[in-house]
Amino acid sequence: MKSSQDRLNDIVDKLRENGCRITPQRVAIIKTFLQSDEHPSIERVYEQVKVNFPTTSLATVYKTVNLLKEIDEILEIGFADGRNRYDGNKPYPHPHLICTKCKAIMDPDISLLDQLTTEVAQASGYRILSHQLEFFGICPDCQKK
Repeated sequence: MKSSQDRLNDIVDKLRENGCRITPQRVAIIKTFLQSDEHPSIERVYEQVKVNFPTTSLATVYKTVNLLKEIDEILEIGFADGRNRYDGNKPYPHPHLICTKCKAIMDPDISLLDQLTTEVAQASGYRILSHQLEFFGICPDCQKK
């Protein structure tokens, strides 16, 4: 897996190739996603970026997230309540474990996912372009409480 700095450089290059301006706020937003151990919401990223860039607007964070989605550099994890979360470290389809109590999200290492995708494609005749696989349960920390 690439380092956070290498990923940042790749994303900035991709944004430039797509004619996007590279502002300090935009870089700070990208860094926040790349340095997060969680799967932060846009609001969480906004709170963190505002510390160093107080004039940054929530709209700027939304616009940057949309750009990152367009160039496939961030993965959106959608929830029915509209409070989406984002994965900037693994911007490709992969499974998530989601705690129904504390809303923590974890990336499990599952070796059979490629096999499952192939099997679904073969059984259905579909050419799989993407997928979302989420497991819902109660995390170990919440089970202890």
